[in-house]
Amino acid sequence: MTNNLLSDRVLNLAESETLKMARMARELRALGHDVISLSLGEPDFDTPDHIKEAAYQALKEGYTKYTPVAGLAELTKAISEKFKRDNNLDYRPEQIVVSNGAKQTIYNLCQALLNPGDEVVLFAPYWVSYYEIVKLSGGIPVCVYAGVEHDFKPTPEQLDNAIGNRTKFVLFSSPCNPTGTVFTKEELEAYANVVARYDNVLIVSDEIYEYINFTHQHISIGAFPNVKDRTITVNGFAKGFSMTGWRLGYMGAPKYIADACAKIQGQVTSGAASFTQKAGAVALMSDMQPTELMREAFRERRDIVISMLEEIPGIKTNHPDGAFYIFPDISSFFGKTDGQTTIHNADDFCDYVMSTCYVGLVSGSAFGDPNCFRLSYAASEEQLREAVSRLKEVLSRLK
Repeated sequence: MTNNLLSDRVLNLAESETLKMARMARELRALGHDVISLSLGEPDFDTPDHIKEAAYQALKEGYTKYTPVAGLAELTKAISEKFKRDNNLDYRPEQIVVSNGAKQTIYNLCQALLNPGDEVVLFAPYWVSYYEIVKLSGGIPVCVYAGVEHDFKPTPEQLDNAIGNRTKFVLFSSPCNPTGTVFTKEELEAYANVVARYDNVLIVSDEIYEYINFTHQHISIGAFPNVKDRTITVNGFAKGFSMTGWRLGYMGAPKYIADACAKIQGQVTSGAASFTQKAGAVALMSDMQPTELMREAFRERRDIVISMLEEIPGIKTNHPDGAFYIFPDISSFFGKTDGQTTIHNADDFCDYVMSTCYVGLVSGSAFGDPNCFRLSYAASEEQLREAVSRLKEVLSRLK
């Protein structure tokens, strides 16, 4: 049996680069190597106890049945209140759809909004799955790129030039995966002013890293009046509450879009797990101290890693203000060799680092920037110091 039976859709779909590196790490560990994997975007903290207790209590109370596709009323009400409290956004409960993670939310949106040939403007570097989900839904990604020297922030003029007759929406994240970039109020307002000039263009704002923001000034683009009625705000519980395995995300949207996404989800997975939704409501409405402590730990790790990377000649980095990633430019290593291996691009760079010092990184090519790699500092301080020390040693071999 060959892959001739597979659809063009899956054959044209790229494998997730982050999951690929995680697989390589497992294989090398199985061979006995001491691998430090800094490839996955997953907090290394446990879910706070009060959230786990809420799920346990929900199970004991019999919350083991199907839920409404768009979410339990208790959770959609909590999300509506959270949007108003934290983001100055007015999404009513009936404008909210709860999904099995923010990734499904974005998939639902692309399936509900895109016809073949429709365009989606992506800020590059972008989260790896944006590009592939748009393609999977028949859309065409149109990338606006900004490099490390511009803090990975495209200009409003770049955005304006990328919008065309087939543009359905603009999609970006802040804080950003993979760069850690956080857009300021002034920058987001400038983007909003551009999009506001185009009557049929929507904005999808992915704010999954909202609570891991070292500026303490998270701004939601949907709060600007001129784009309020055509902004979809995506969020979830994975990053800010360390609930990656719970698979719980959500969005607020104009009601016709929320209804369309619920219609899609109803044919794919139906509602998210009942007891996780009960726990999610508790997470949003209770003590945020565990999240705040986690954020401060990430800030300390960021500072450690940045200071160590700055000691490595040839690595160029920005100063990320959120998430838990650093996205250094390593193009100065292209063309260099240790006598056996030559580095031609970021893919070669990451493969070289993994095979020589057993540190797992993700090539920037997966995120729309082939000059960079992504390092996740969701690891212990000890692991981070060891990993960057190894990196410094093997890179010194390249001439």
